[in-house]
Amino acid sequence: MFTTQIFASILPEILILSIGLLVLIVEPFWKEDQRRNAGWLTAGGLFIAMIVSLLFGRPGEPTAVLGGMIRFDWLSFFLKMLFMFGAAATALLLMDHERAGNRGESYLLLLASLLGMNLMAASADLIMLYLAIETASIPLYVLSGFLLNDERSTEAGFKYFLFGTLASTVMLYGFSLLFGFSGTTDLYAIPAALLANGISPLLIFGVVILVVVGLGFKVSIVPFHFWAPDVYQGAPIPVAGYLSTVSKAAGFAVILRLFFVAFPDFTETWTMILAALAAVTMTVGNLLALPQTNIKRLLAYSSIAHAGYALIGAVAFSQLGAASVVFYMAAYIATNLLAFGIVMAFSRITGLEEITDYAGLSRRSPLLGLMMLAAFLSLTGMPPFGGFVAKVLVFAAGVQANYTWLVIVGIINSIIGVYYYLNVLKYVYLYRLPDQDEENHPIPLSQPYMIALVVLAIGVVLLGTVFAPFFNWSDSGALNLF
Repeated sequence: MFTTQIFASILPEILILSIGLLVLIVEPFWKEDQRRNAGWLTAGGLFIAMIVSLLFGRPGEPTAVLGGMIRFDWLSFFLKMLFMFGAAATALLLMDHERAGNRGESYLLLLASLLGMNLMAASADLIMLYLAIETASIPLYVLSGFLLNDERSTEAGFKYFLFGTLASTVMLYGFSLLFGFSGTTDLYAIPAALLANGISPLLIFGVVILVVVGLGFKVSIVPFHFWAPDVYQGAPIPVAGYLSTVSKAAGFAVILRLFFVAFPDFTETWTMILAALAAVTMTVGNLLALPQTNIKRLLAYSSIAHAGYALIGAVAFSQLGAASVVFYMAAYIATNLLAFGIVMAFSRITGLEEITDYAGLSRRSPLLGLMMLAAFLSLTGMPPFGGFVAKVLVFAAGVQANYTWLVIVGIINSIIGVYYYLNVLKYVYLYRLPDQDEENHPIPLSQPYMIALVVLAIGVVLLGTVFAPFFNWSDSGALNLF
């Protein structure tokens, strides 16, 4: 029976599907030069969908709906709002992309992947979870290789597809073993079934390894990170930003619910694996970012390092740990989308992507330089920006769980990260163009860019200053895991 509770639980998805159908119906009737308006329709529709969901789709007590396939709780709801916010910002950034902004299918693919990510956050069943992951992934394969006349884009899409399908296959095998050992696909019924069947920790260790291959690829942790730099460099810049933020956050949503709910009795097994991966990921990501000269590749390796930081909260296996991961994803979505948006705004005018090309940016566009300062200082983890609070929270969760050694590794890596972030800002603020006539080479911002970047910059500052409400929402969501 289709009740109001079931309707409220899938209200965001119904609204996203409605926006997609509206774009599909309206876009063919627009002239070629009007089709970028699909971006306004997508972003505006998602903004309205967030408001409607906040008014009529808020959860009460955690409930399983649709035969136990979907979990209707604050964790999934808060993450859905984050994903929709990130997708709306990405739609605005797509609008002025030279070759993707005036094609309605790019917005449809964006909405399709968003639909899958929302379901990833809410899935409470292995079958539903796998379908959600594939629904999110397949449109992203297409978007990564969207620019058919660009060799780097087609290479990025092909690499992402090949590595993604391989990782997905390994993860599916892990899911099938988990079903075989427990006799159920319900995440919330798996723990009791594993104990009742007397499954040994060694077998669970093997299952966790297989599952981590798929999820590790999704969040680009070492050693499943090798696709990220090439794909981020070759894909359209808004798509790269979306991959590095919203897609990564969806992967962490799955990590939290799957490991916290399905393996609470085998914490020593999976926390040991994730702790080792977190340490290696932070270190490799930061060390490989140091020699980068291309801004997109630098942000790719930076993204890998941030996945390592966020993993500390998951390793802690506590309410604070889960809340810190959710808050980290909120801060990271705003910060990294801002960084990629600035890169796209600059590249759109200049066609350049090297770090040295940013010389004199603060004089060419003071607002853009200021927003880049906020984004990179937040990525560094400096106050008063969201990245600072996010790192403090995950480090606090690690210390509370007696993973002090992992926190020390994280702090050392944060110091390493300061170097390459400030190196970019050095060019922005201290270096000048060769002819020193920056005023004759301005970087104008179009209206969609201005709206998206200003909103993201405000979000980065708010998450670092007025962070209590956001953390309370994260904490409320984390409470649903215990």
